[in-house]
Formats: sequence, C-alpha cells, structure tokens
Amino acid sequence: MPPNAQGASWVRTRLRAAPWPAVVFGVLVLVTAFLAAVLPRAVEAYETDGLREAVATAAPESTVLELKTEQPGLNRPEEARADEVRPEALAAVYGRARALLPEPLRVDPDESAYGVRTGKSLQALDAWLPRPDGLLPRFTLLAQSGAAGHATVREGRLPTADGSVSVDTRSVEGAVTAETARTLRLRAGSTLTLDGFTDGPLTVRVTGVLQPRHPERSYWSAEPVLRTPAMASDGGRPPQFYWEAGVLLAPGAAPALLGGQGEPERYWRFAPATGRLSGADTAALADGIASLEDGPALVRMRGVAGPTAQLSTGLEQVVGAYAETRDAVAPVVAVAAFGIAAVAFVVLVMSGGLAAARREGELALLRARGGSLRGIAGRLLAENAVPAVPAAACGLLLAVLVVDEARLLPAVLGAGAVAVLACAALPVRAAVAHRRPRAQQGRDDLARPGGRRTVAELTLLVLAAGSVLTLRRRGPAGDGDLLVSAAPVLVALVAALVLVRLHPLPLRWAAGPAGRLRGVVGFLSLARAGRSPAAVATLPLLALLTALTTAAFGGSVLAGVADARDRAALLETGADALVTTADGSPLPAGLARSVGKVAGVRQVTAVGVEFASERASDEARSLTVAGVEPDSYGELAARMGLGGFAADRLRMRGGVLDAVASPEVAERLGRAPHRIVTDAGPLTVRITAVRPRTPAVPEGEFLLVDAAGLKDSAGPSTLLAAGAGLDTKALRAAVRGAGSGLSVTLRSEARAALSDAPLQAGAERIYLWAVAAGAGYAVLALVLGLVRSAPERAALLARLRTLGMTTRQGRHLLGLEALPQTLLAAGGGMAVGWATVGLLAPGIDLDRLALADASGVTPPDAVLRTDLWSLALPAAGAMLLAGAVAVAQAWWAGRRTPISHLRAGDMR
Repeated sequence: MPPNAQGASWVRTRLRAAPWPAVVFGVLVLVTAFLAAVLPRAVEAYETDGLREAVATAAPESTVLELKTEQPGLNRPEEARADEVRPEALAAVYGRARALLPEPLRVDPDESAYGVRTGKSLQALDAWLPRPDGLLPRFTLLAQSGAAGHATVREGRLPTADGSVSVDTRSVEGAVTAETARTLRLRAGSTLTLDGFTDGPLTVRVTGVLQPRHPERSYWSAEPVLRTPAMASDGGRPPQFYWEAGVLLAPGAAPALLGGQGEPERYWRFAPATGRLSGADTAALADGIASLEDGPALVRMRGVAGPTAQLSTGLEQVVGAYAETRDAVAPVVAVAAFGIAAVAFVVLVMSGGLAAARREGELALLRARGGSLRGIAGRLLAENAVPAVPAAACGLLLAVLVVDEARLLPAVLGAGAVAVLACAALPVRAAVAHRRPRAQQGRDDLARPGGRRTVAELTLLVLAAGSVLTLRRRGPAGDGDLLVSAAPVLVALVAALVLVRLHPLPLRWAAGPAGRLRGVVGFLSLARAGRSPAAVATLPLLALLTALTTAAFGGSVLAGVADARDRAALLETGADALVTTADGSPLPAGLARSVGKVAGVRQVTAVGVEFASERASDEARSLTVAGVEPDSYGELAARMGLGGFAADRLRMRGGVLDAVASPEVAERLGRAPHRIVTDAGPLTVRITAVRPRTPAVPEGEFLLVDAAGLKDSAGPSTLLAAGAGLDTKALRAAVRGAGSGLSVTLRSEARAALSDAPLQAGAERIYLWAVAAGAGYAVLALVLGLVRSAPERAALLARLRTLGMTTRQGRHLLGLEALPQTLLAAGGGMAVGWATVGLLAPGIDLDRLALADASGVTPPDAVLRTDLWSLALPAAGAMLLAGAVAVAQAWWAGRRTPISHLRAGDMR
C-alpha cells in the first residue's frame, strides 16, 4: 500500500468518534492530578509556616546561638590580652564562626551581636541607688557591638572609648535603657561605682539613656537584664531581694573588664533567620544544633574561638516541641490523604471499567478477528495517554502555582502516579476481560463468581483483617506507620468485601414473601437488588465506605479539638467571667451586687483565697484554702461542671469546719478532723467531700471551707460569674465603676486566644478539603456505578413497559432497587467510622492538637470519642445523594420510548 494510502490513525479516529468522553476523562485526570500534587505541597507549606513561627515567636534567649569563651589567659601579656577583646578581633572571629554554621542554620545579621561581658554581676557601691531589702543592686556590663543601629538616644549620647583603654583602665562610659533608668533613678551624667576590681572600683559614667527600637528581638532580649532590670533573690530564708540591671559599654571599652573579678567572657550571638527555613529542614536543623553543642561542628568552632569555647542555645527545645506537635498532627493528615487517595483510585479504576463495558462489543470483535492482547492494550494505552498525560501535566502546573515554597519532587511523583493509573486502567481491564476470544457476553447478574475471584477476595479479606487486628493489638504507637494511616481504607475494604457477599442473602429471602403480594414492583426490586453482580457493587461501596469513614474520623477529631479548647478555657478562668484584684487585696464592697445586675449573668459568688500549712511545724504554706459562700458557690460549680456539691457539705459543727478537698489533700489529711494553719490563724477542718476540680482553683490542690468560718480573713479577692450570654461591655463597665486595680478575664476571650497555630490550622484546612474531595469522588463513583448499569436497567424497564407496567411503576422499581445498596452504604459507613475512631483514638493526642502553642494553659486530658453528628450527617448525605441519582436515572429512563432500548439478540 502506498504511504498516502495508509489508514487513519487509531487514536485520532477514536478521539474524533467520541470526543466528549475523552474531555470528561481528561478533566477527571486533571482534578485528580492536581489533588495528588497539591496535597504534599500544602502539607509542606503549613509545616514550613509552623516551623518559622515556632522559631520566630519563641523567646530570643531560647533561640539565639551563643558562642562564648573565657577571657584570654592570665599568663599572657596584658597588651595581648587587651588586643584579643578589641572590636576588630571579635569581628574577625564572628565572621569565621558564622561561616562555620551548618545548614540549614542561617543568621540574621541585624539581630546578631558580639562583645565582652561580665559573667558575674558587679555590686554597686552607690548608696543612693534603690535597695528594696537593703541590698545594693548589681550590674552586668556588656561591651556589645551595634548599639547605634538598635537604639534611639532619648537623653545624652552613646558611650565612646578610644584605643587607650587597657586592662588598668578604671573609668569608662556606659548607657542604660529608659526602663533601667526609670527603675534605678539613673540619667545622663549619673555615675556608678562598681566593686570587684583589685586596685579600686570601676567608675561607669552614664552618658546616655537609650530607647530600644525593637526590644522584643534578639539584640536586646537575648540578655533580658540589658533591656529590663529584674528583682533577684539572695537565696536566704527568708529571701531578700535586690535589683539586677545591665549597662551597655562602648565596644572599645572591653579591655577594662579584664582587670576585675567579674569573670569576663567573650561572646558571639547568632540570631537565627527564619525566612528560608522549611518544614523539610526540621531533622537537619536538630542535627546541626546537636553538632554545634557537642559534636564535630563544635570542634570547628573551637578552632576559631579558642579551645575552651562552648556553644549554648535553647533552639533544640523549640524545634523539638515543634516536631512533637507536627508528629501529633501528622496521623490526622495521613488518614485524610490515604482516604482520598483510595477513593480517587477507585474512581479512576471505575472509569476504566466503564469505558471497557461501553466498548465490550468492539473489543470482543477485535479479539475474534485475530487482534492480540498486546496490540489492543497498546492502542488503548495510547488512546488514554493523549488526554491523560497533558491533563496530569496541567494539574501539576496548577498545584505549583497554587502552593509555592515547597519541594517539586513529591508533587511530580503524585501527578505521575495519577497519569500512570489513568492510562493503564482501561488497557488492563480490557486485557483481563478478553483473555480469550468469545462470541457474546452473558448476563452479569446470572454469573457466579469464579474460583480465582473468590480466592482473590479471600486473600484481600484476610490481609486487611489481619492488618486491622495487628493494629488493634499493638496500638497506633509507631511514627509514620502506614497501618495507622491506612486504617480507614483497611476497615472499609473488609466491610465492603463482607457486605457485598452477604447482603444478597436477606434480599433473596425477602423476595419470596414479596412475590406472594399484589403488585410486582416490590418483588422485582428485591429480586434484582439480590442478584446485583458483586463486581459492579464492590468498588462503589468501597468508595462510599472510605469517604464516610474519613469524614467521620475527621469530624470526631475536629469536635474533640473544639471540646478540648472549651475545657482548657474553662480551666483557665473557672467560670464565664473572673474578676480579681491585682495585688490580692479584698474586692470593693458592692461589686458582687453590681456584677449580678449585668445582663446575662445568672450566678455570682465571691471567693477569698488563703494559704495554709498542713502542720504547725511547717514554715511553708503551700495549701490553697478558698473561703466560699456554700449555696452560691456550689450552684456555680455545678453549672460550670467543675465539681458541684450540696451546700450542707460546708457546715461548721462544734468548732470544726467541714471542707471539700482535692483527692491529694483528702488522701493526706484523711476524714478525721485535722488542724491547719492559715494566714488568718489556725483552723480545724473535716473533709466531707472530694472533688477533682473546683472553679476557685481549677488547677492544683485545694481545700474549700465556708467563708463565715474564716473570722480573721481579709475578705474575698476573687469574683466568679456564670452566664452563657453575659454582656461583656456592661460587665467591664460595672467593674470599672466599682474601683481601680481590678482585672476582668472572660472565658470567651480565653477560648478565642486558643487560636490555631499554622500546624493545626493547616491540618484542619487540609482535612476539610480532603473530606470534601472524598465526598465528591464518592458521589462520582456512585454515578459511574449507576451509569454502567444504566443500559441494562433501561432495557429491563422497556420490556416491562411492553408487558403493561406503567411509567410510574417503572420509576418506583428503579428507586426501590437502589434503596438496599444505599442503606447498606450508609449503615456500613457509620459502623466503619465508629470502628475506625475506636481503633485510632489511642494514638491521637488531642491536647497537643488543640493547645500546642498555648503557653500557660493546662491540657484537659481530652480523649478522642466518636462524634454522632460526624457519623450521621455524612451517612444521611450519602443516602440523599444516592436517592437523587436513582430518581434522576428513573426519570430519564421513563422519558424514552421502549423501542429505542429493544434490539433483537440483545442479551441485556
């Protein structure tokens, strides 16, 4: 045949003959490839945001990397020692040490600094300085670089030093922050005389008062005393306090510190830069920090800074806390990823099966005329690749555009896997179905499963059930365990295989009695539902069960997180509103009455807090004793769910006060009368009830007594108010009107403060999108299953209409036929969701998921439990969607004439 006489290309001919199926198939591949590519990028993006925020929001003294070494050796000449601490020498070490930091550690040069400081604070000798307990203040001197770029001079000027400063210099210039000046009554021109030098004190003349430009950043906060003075204790009994403050010297004044006993040390501080960190750097970051603290990197640092140099940082704790939170979030995201992957896999396989069923006659004819399996499969592969490969590439490109700052390889692998599966589904299905040429296709509903199919199903059932049992016995304790992530899919697979095999039996049993009733609709619907082929029903059922299970598990987790945050907010405040005095002084008279009149307030009670020792010989008073009004307090505690009790539990009988105690206190004191010593005097108490928590003291040990029994008490210092819809503005106004020095803490504000960090917010967002996508794929699987059986159903309806069945009866028949499978999917989805939550609950850390970044909030020991709404709502939605699809199919089939469906020799 001449070249120009060759036949048209198979692929071009097929795509021109059926363009719309190819377009729909391409859209399906594009969406699936986009989801497969965007999921790993989105996970890495929120992990990156979480790591950056964890490092950026941590205290600078915890994240800065400080390389320090002792002063130059005393056996060296003084001039050589002075040269080693001058700014030029320190800057050279800073540059070389910075270059030695391992990846991915990067330095923020604007917040990094170096210099010389006194490792031991020096006592001031000036009597005019503030002395809280008669002790003179102590100062830490820092000759630190970069002061001009980090502060604004409010008074005076920056300190200076020339090259003449030596070890013997006893007068230098310094500057203090505005807060230090205000606290210690310093100003420009003040003179500090510091002890600790062998041949006379060091005089520091304050030349300026500085206002830090960014006081919360590393330059000022790596050494907090430089920014803000603090009270320190001498460690005595009783303790006495004195002021600790910092003075900033000129960098050139560092040699003067070598002549004293303040243990001077050289230091180089490297503030970590977070702009280029990524979630994938977590492990490398932890390894690099460990190497710097005690490893090869420290050896290299010592080669630059000196043989005794040490590097210290709290960054490993910050990164470790982030990693623990990430590991707590990962199982939830992995469950969502496996769930949507399984449902998408089922849909792609079903699309190939639908295409193979539509072209059954064509492929059978090709085989009968001598077509080889390899040739047919190759042509089908090329035919699928034309729309699938460009669609997968477009999905990958869209994912890269939507989410940036993530690695490309995981997205490429995900989109590539979708393209391979989409291209191979139809050829593999056709090759398996047409292994041998055959004359015609028999009826699927009359075919019995062969031995190979039974063995394959039993093998899958045993493997899935064995995996579930293994997971149940050992618990979900392994990090990154695929069994944990695949648990919903495994349980859904077991349920789908069992239900598909077992559900026809009761339907067939019910068809017998239904056949003896009037009318044929009930009998025919039961008979046809009981004879539906397992090959057609398994995949849609598996998709529905997996989607419902994923939604139920995610809904239970989100509901548990919300409950944990609600509980944590309640434990922080003890009630819906908490009013306290700043210094523990008594509340103003009439405050309780004013608060009680605020709209929405249902209960108000005042509490006085004392501290007691359990024995007269104990000096420390560590037991919290709360004096309460029994009636109002008991009702409020019951309303808030924090250990309510009857008012008669707090009585006073024969000089003995009845008390409600925490379990630990009750165990130590017993039920017999016990004498304790409070700030108001000795008391004899008898424990009548034990409660784990109470609103006045939500955390820790406590003892509740009737406030009337505390005769010498100063009065209540705390006010608790309960009310679901209290008017917060009116409440604050009432508190302000009662007096000054009062603070109001609202439970609603505490709950709002427990906002999601990037890790939690990203995980919740991805899970919600995964559930939505899984639901869409499940609906598509249901539609594909009905479309595959639509020709056979339409032909049956046409035959029945020729026998006298009305259009209305035909529609009822199709609707009732789909009802058993719909109920099966809904009931099975609820059962599988309940089983999955129970299976994975021990491995889900709800406290860390809900409160990972909430400092100061005690976790409420939450446990993952099945949320009924998360089970019922997705199941009800699946039933409604399945019913709507069945009704739409019945309506469409009823509009067409019977003659269009009836053909001679048609085996449908």
